[in-house]
Amino acid sequence: MELRWELMLESVNPLLKGTLITLELTAGAVGIGIVIGLFMALMRLSNSRILRGLSIAYIDFFRGTPLLVQLLMVYFALPQLLNFQVPDNYQFIAAITAMGLNSGAYIAEIFRAGIQSIDKGQGEAARSLGMTQGQAMRHVILPQAFKRVIPPLGNEFIALLKDSSLVSFIALQDLMYSGKLIVSRTYQPFVIYLEVALFYLAMTLILSRFVNYTERRFGKSDNR
Repeated sequence: MELRWELMLESVNPLLKGTLITLELTAGAVGIGIVIGLFMALMRLSNSRILRGLSIAYIDFFRGTPLLVQLLMVYFALPQLLNFQVPDNYQFIAAITAMGLNSGAYIAEIFRAGIQSIDKGQGEAARSLGMTQGQAMRHVILPQAFKRVIPPLGNEFIALLKDSSLVSFIALQDLMYSGKLIVSRTYQPFVIYLEVALFYLAMTLILSRFVNYTERRFGKSDNR
């Protein structure tokens, strides 16, 4: 079959619409993951055995099982388990929920490593000035830890962006699913999937440059 390269130009608009959904989905999932990850990291580092156990169980489950399985569980199994009426936009809700929960487990370990990398003397000095342990964590340790975790957080964002292609399994019209629809209509898988790959490549390169810029920016502010 002859390759129809002109389809690349004709497919730009529908693929751009899918790209927008992919970016919204990934950004929302990372936002959810950051909130969950921070709480899970603090629970993992707490003195309570119960909180540590809950955090470890959560992290081990979501890091030890495939994202695709988690996505299918949220999309198909959760409505059946809780017996609720599925809303019209449940595909997006299920996708962002599953990706956010998955990302939270990885970000929890990123935050935990960042917090533990801060010298213990920082917290002791803050407490000697009259701060509580919570105040020391919020005002002294976390701001420093956040600067150190920017590179791995950026890598998690990029990894999740690429993994978002799995949502095509639940027919959410992201970039990957948009490409599938065009292929089913044109029978040009090489041309279309190559274009989809280039879209993903462009997004990951832009994100990588942004992460590098942010890292350098924070690095300069630390050296002043």
